[in-house]
Amino acid sequence: MTKVQDYNQRSLFALRTGERRGSTRVGLQRLLLLRGLVTLAGLIGTFVFHAFSPLALPFPAVAVLLLVITISLAIGAWRVRHASLITQNELILNLFLDVALIVFLLIFTGGASNPLISYLLVTLAVAATLLSTVWASLFALIAMAVYTTFLVIGMTTDVHSSHMMQSFQTHLVGMWVTFMVSALLITLFVGRMASAIRTREMTLASFRENEMRNEQLVAIGTLAAGTAHALGTPLSTMSVLLSDAEDLSTEDTQLLREQVKRCRRSLDQLTGYYHKSGEQNQQETIARMQSEIADYITNIHPKAPVEFNISNDCLEATVNHDLTIRHAIINIIENAIRAALKEVSVSFARDERQPEMLLIDIEDDGPGIPTQVMENMGDPFISTKQGNMGLGIFLANASIQRHNGTIEMYNKPGGGARTLIRVPLATSDSSATSPDSYQED
Repeated sequence: MTKVQDYNQRSLFALRTGERRGSTRVGLQRLLLLRGLVTLAGLIGTFVFHAFSPLALPFPAVAVLLLVITISLAIGAWRVRHASLITQNELILNLFLDVALIVFLLIFTGGASNPLISYLLVTLAVAATLLSTVWASLFALIAMAVYTTFLVIGMTTDVHSSHMMQSFQTHLVGMWVTFMVSALLITLFVGRMASAIRTREMTLASFRENEMRNEQLVAIGTLAAGTAHALGTPLSTMSVLLSDAEDLSTEDTQLLREQVKRCRRSLDQLTGYYHKSGEQNQQETIARMQSEIADYITNIHPKAPVEFNISNDCLEATVNHDLTIRHAIINIIENAIRAALKEVSVSFARDERQPEMLLIDIEDDGPGIPTQVMENMGDPFISTKQGNMGLGIFLANASIQRHNGTIEMYNKPGGGARTLIRVPLATSDSSATSPDSYQED
């Protein structure tokens, strides 16, 4: 059995929902806006404090802080505007930077007695809204630890203070308790609400993508029906002309007749599929399906270096028979044949990670899938081959997904491409039947 390896390449046909990355971009943009507004408010407060208070401010520390904030805002603004992708790690890094800036400021401006310490709740709210529960909980712990540390340091320093100062410390403890409760509420409720909203958005995006794909499939199906009707007459004409051909050799005539018969058979399958689709699902053994696909590939591509393998643990297992699944598998194999330099391997096995799934592993030693194509592969009319517009891969993916299967494509580290097709195995209480095959009459 071919063991499935994990490659660090992007899988094709992953859900492309605009920017799930877009949520991090907007989040970073808003975080930068908050940082800028707080900095502006802090500057105004600094000048007011300096004008009316006899206490001296640590201007060197404030200057360093302003310089770091200005640089971070400039870099962040450039990233938001020009970067093709804003990752979650970048957003997390900026949140940590905000916490560090607040801590640095509080060290020189009163610690827990500085009202700006409440800005930690804003940072926590951003984390709870945009990040996972784990990260939100981490930022909650950091915020509570920072507040508690400054409070303990302040109370320890003023242990011999006056009664008025002790009353102020009691006030600070009350603020600390309020902060703790607010942090917990934000983490628990805001985080859950944000997670529910993200889940709903992903579900809606998935529905929209499926609806768009279904509309494309309807259009393609209409085109296929029209094409089948249009090809009927030319094929009949070719059959008549071949019967009257005298100049061609017997071998050439036989080859042309086989090709015409193959086209006619494909058209018959296309026009007859609608009538069969309403019948109860038939089943066939994986061994039979693998054998007939191998025979078909051998007949169509007699010189192709394709090696077929099947694992012993799935010889008698069955799958629901559907012509569209076979078309999908054959299409992917033919793509691998066209791309391969020397060899193509096709393995049928029970998936180790999902025993209820059949895993079809197709590998070639070709140049692999170009990076610029991977972003659009799976859409119709996109391809790496001259004269082919990606329609076959799009239809293959749609057919497999319609039967609750998946297709994943990777570029292998050593070169070449790998396709993993997973389709559900049939239930064990159903009997296998003998469906139509791809063999030529």
